[in-house]
Amino acid sequence: MAAALTLLLIGSLLQGAQSKEFQAFLPQTIEVLTGSCVTIPCSFEIKDKFKSELDDTCGAKWFKDKTLVFNSKDPQTLLKNGELTGNLRKKDCTTTLNNIQPAGSYRYFFRVECDNYLKYDFSAKTALLSVKDDPPRPTLTPSALKVEEGASVSLRCSAPAPCLSHPPNVTWTKGLGDIVETLQKNKKKTKVLTSVVTFTASHKHHGETISCKASYHKQDGSAESAVSLKADVSYAPQIVPSSDCIRAGDQLNCSCGTLGNPPPTVRWYVNGSPVNHSNKLSMSSECPNDTTRWSIITLNKQQEAGLSSLLCRSMNSVGSATQQFGVNSKSPDKVTLAVSISVVVALLLLVCALLFVNRAQKTHHDHGEGQELPNTAEGAIGGPEKTSEEGEDVVYSTVNQKTSSRKKRAKALEESPQPDGSYLEEEMCAAGGMLRGFVSNALEMEGLYGNVEPRKVKREKQSEYAQVKFKEKR
Repeated sequence: MAAALTLLLIGSLLQGAQSKEFQAFLPQTIEVLTGSCVTIPCSFEIKDKFKSELDDTCGAKWFKDKTLVFNSKDPQTLLKNGELTGNLRKKDCTTTLNNIQPAGSYRYFFRVECDNYLKYDFSAKTALLSVKDDPPRPTLTPSALKVEEGASVSLRCSAPAPCLSHPPNVTWTKGLGDIVETLQKNKKKTKVLTSVVTFTASHKHHGETISCKASYHKQDGSAESAVSLKADVSYAPQIVPSSDCIRAGDQLNCSCGTLGNPPPTVRWYVNGSPVNHSNKLSMSSECPNDTTRWSIITLNKQQEAGLSSLLCRSMNSVGSATQQFGVNSKSPDKVTLAVSISVVVALLLLVCALLFVNRAQKTHHDHGEGQELPNTAEGAIGGPEKTSEEGEDVVYSTVNQKTSSRKKRAKALEESPQPDGSYLEEEMCAAGGMLRGFVSNALEMEGLYGNVEPRKVKREKQSEYAQVKFKEKR
């Protein structure tokens, strides 16, 4: 008996659990921008006996504090006031409502209405719309950025997307890195646009304000909201390029500028040994900002004379940097450069002078030889065989000149076959046999002897060329 009652009780409980009631599922609160649209996520359940009544004739109505603001079966309100994006046959009543006005808090509920017995107001479950003149503020994660240079950084910006037909436009600080966007559902069942930017931290990012801005569409324009953070990037010291030594009278002022985070410390090394400010050595420092430090060391003439090396070293918890100042090499370098230039100029002048003398001697020598040849020819033409005063052999020649004109001679010369060698070769023997030259062709020979008066030369009228005969003295 007890067992039968237990089974009956269990069956009643199971039957009650399986039976469904009218129930709607809506987010409790949605933030909306005035003049913008809103998408209300919605789903519902009905009693089993009305399951067959849920067909294509069903429509969705939305009420704002018991005032009808949307009817999916009315074409006028459908185009103007919103759109049913869900499928009622699948118990999805998600709807987008346009131009939410004015600012304030309003409760919205849903009603299903079919061309049959299924008609029900889900007024027991409402969604509170908080309508504001200012757009919702995006969320930046992490809210603070403190990294070391070279680390990979990912920042996430989440902006509420109350209207799916016009999601917000999220933008980051220009040129920051790669961006990926996704549309996700949050715990309130509303949508959120998430934008993630990824970049490698650099010393250039230190102190920079990184911002994420969300722009929302409105009926009469747009509205923006932003969130930002300041980057804190740790990096090793860097010595600025303008660090240098400047002479001021009898003193030499050397400045060393360095950048780093945390702020670096600067130490000077004279001839390899660290030095500090003292009565003998003057040192000073300046700090224009949190990451920049300038250190200046002053050397007099006596200290500079004994200086072989000067080094600046900058250090912080991340690393260090050094720079060598070659102070002694600056003045000698200028002198050496001037001496080198003077030597090069002197050498160039000497070479030019030698070339000029050589050319002058060569020109004089050639001119002398050109004057001797006609004299030799003059003595040779038509004359008897003679012996020079030194008793050396002299070459005698006989020249038969042609009587034809110069043009005819040139034409004949062009038409006549030319041998591989010259037309005329003349061998000249000087004292000791040291000079031997060649006369290349007959025209040059004619030029040499053209001005010489012939001596007992027999002219041949039909001759087309000059004939030279060589005789050897016996």
